[in-house]
Amino acid sequence: MNLLAGLPAFLAYFLGSLSLLAAFLVLHARLLPLDEWTLIRQGNVAAALSLAGAAGGFALPLASAIVHSAGFIDMLVWAVISGAVQFAAFAAMRLLRRDAAGALARGDMAEATVMAAGSLVLGALNAACLS
Repeated sequence: MNLLAGLPAFLAYFLGSLSLLAAFLVLHARLLPLDEWTLIRQGNVAAALSLAGAAGGFALPLASAIVHSAGFIDMLVWAVISGAVQFAAFAAMRLLRRDAAGALARGDMAEATVMAAGSLVLGALNAACLS
């Protein structure tokens, strides 16, 4: 019995999921009408909270895709679908508050909390639907 027989699969899924999360964050940064990373470097906690919620909101369905997929390619397909759902949900949340980006730039913690919680809640629902 080889104790490390599953290591290649683990590495593939782990590195693949990190790559998908990085891609999600890059797309998120490009779709948001403000530079969250610059705001975070300047100490804007609201921007950091919003970004953390978005990352968590994608990581939840990504983890579910890893657990429930039939293989690596299946996981990739469901991860892309889940990412699209998260972006659609984010766009819908932005319709409810048109100045969300401006509020985050001003450091509005209430706005950041709603955005982060919305991303996490929708991510949890998204993840549950993958099971």
